[in-house]
Amino acid sequence: MSATSTRTSARSSAKASAGTPTTQLASAIPGLRRTLGHVRPHLRPHRKLVVGGFVALFAEVAFRLLEPWPLKIVLDTLIAAGTVSAITNQQPTGDPVTDVVRVVVIASLGVVALAGLRAGASYVMTVCFALAGTRAMTGVRATLYDHLQSLSLQFHRGSRSGDLLNRLIGDVGRVQEVAVTAGLPLLGNVVTLVGMLVVMLVLDPLLALVVVGALLLFGLGVARQGPRITTAARRQRGREGDLAGAANETLGAMVLVQSYGLQGVLSKRFESSNSGALTEGVRASRMSAALERGTDVLVGLAAGAVLLLGARQVIAGTLTPGELTVFVSYLKSAFKPMRDLAKYTGRIAKAAASGERISDLLDTEIDVRDTSWAREPRRVAGAITFEGVSTSYGDGRYALRDVSFHVPAGRRVGLLGPSGAGKSTLVSLLPRLQDPVAGVVRLDGYDLRDLTVSGVRDHVAIVLQDSVLFATSIEENISYGRPGATREEIEAAARAAGAHEFVLAMPQGYETVVGERGGTLSGGQRQRIAVARAMLRDAPVVVLDEATTGLDRATADGVREALLDLTAGRTTFVITHDPEDVRTCDLVLWIEDGRIADRGTPEEILARHGSPGEEPTRVG
Repeated sequence: MSATSTRTSARSSAKASAGTPTTQLASAIPGLRRTLGHVRPHLRPHRKLVVGGFVALFAEVAFRLLEPWPLKIVLDTLIAAGTVSAITNQQPTGDPVTDVVRVVVIASLGVVALAGLRAGASYVMTVCFALAGTRAMTGVRATLYDHLQSLSLQFHRGSRSGDLLNRLIGDVGRVQEVAVTAGLPLLGNVVTLVGMLVVMLVLDPLLALVVVGALLLFGLGVARQGPRITTAARRQRGREGDLAGAANETLGAMVLVQSYGLQGVLSKRFESSNSGALTEGVRASRMSAALERGTDVLVGLAAGAVLLLGARQVIAGTLTPGELTVFVSYLKSAFKPMRDLAKYTGRIAKAAASGERISDLLDTEIDVRDTSWAREPRRVAGAITFEGVSTSYGDGRYALRDVSFHVPAGRRVGLLGPSGAGKSTLVSLLPRLQDPVAGVVRLDGYDLRDLTVSGVRDHVAIVLQDSVLFATSIEENISYGRPGATREEIEAAARAAGAHEFVLAMPQGYETVVGERGGTLSGGQRQRIAVARAMLRDAPVVVLDEATTGLDRATADGVREALLDLTAGRTTFVITHDPEDVRTCDLVLWIEDGRIADRGTPEEILARHGSPGEEPTRVG
């Protein structure tokens, strides 16, 4: 799915970079409609903001349409008064100066009031739409993050974490930014254009046709020149850095996240950073107003034509000078939506392509999920049975073929074989990181698919070769084994894993924050903290995937001793290339080409196949 989605998104982006504004906008509509389907549920809680935004939008358009009218009234009043005096050569009755001044004062106050009301309505519109849009996209991002954590290991193995991260951060950010800074202004300007055309048609159909003709010529000119595709500025890249870091850690540690059921815990961490990005996004949106561009040569030509024809209408008495002024004012404003169409269409088309990439991910089916009859496992002893199990890489190739064996509770099983034989794939079925395409995996006689995903994962602990630690405190890293554990329980697990002493020697003890992926600790220290995390989990089934590979002999011996304490009395699967790690096993399975090629005691298997030797980490 990942590669197909990437190609689809690339084609969408390519389409967004060619064609006229009209064709681009038309091609973007399906993607925008699909994206709106995912955004709409997140907009419902903010209906009042959306309705308020539309009310403010129509109010802003009405005030914009009324802005030229005070000037029209003043001009008509002054010209009318002067015309009467010139024709009759008499002073009009009453106090004409006072009447004219009164009209001018009222009109001036009207201009100020209309400008203030329009600015206020525009501000309310921008804030309402920005708040609703930003909050909705924040919800979409959180939903996408949770969805990514729920997708199976098969999906993540076939996807590029960088691409997923770009969809989560870059694509969601692009849709959010373009919706606020391009879509909303374009919508407001189009509504304004329609209103202006209606008023102009009522005042003088002939002059209105001149304006329509100018707009058509302008559109043809833009179509010939082609769109200028602009890249949306990433003003929130810095603010989204924490989001990118948290998401990258999670996606790079999906085995651990799903095995330990950390989706909820990590979602809370992500939500905290997400809320910070929301605050900054709203603050930026409040200041995102842009000045309208000046008129161009075509606007001047159109204004000249309107003045020429309008003057004839004024002389003929079918149009007042004030109405002609309104026409000229509307003419200049009417071209802004057309210019914005050329300016914004490319960005909207790119946002539609980003929306499609988001939709592709959200539409990806979660293939490891609870059935309607799934129940929580109870009193798990840890007996494991594989019955004719086969798994697929998703491209038609099988990772395992017809694998069958039984492990009584509390027994220790070693998995040996060449790299890529399917050993890691086999143990990934235990915490339901993926499900078999054929056969059954049983826990204490129950098909794992008849048990809840979270319930199964609560009873499996994993220690990997490359132990994953998060950029947080040592205490919190250990607590991920069982979220909610007390400090005493955490320290007891650390003591059992041989980590307590070196943790206390650190500057802030258990509150010491480790670097990303535990980079500030040695390999042995990372492994001991991983063992402490597994001990805290207290699961009846334990998976050790190359847990001592890459460590020096002394460190490996220390970690091996801690692992023996961890696995005592528990059903244990040991993947290794070190014969020392399997000598304590009750059963050893030799995996080759996705099949169990041999089985027996450690002595029998090592005698027949020899030591697999030290090899680097591989994907099984």
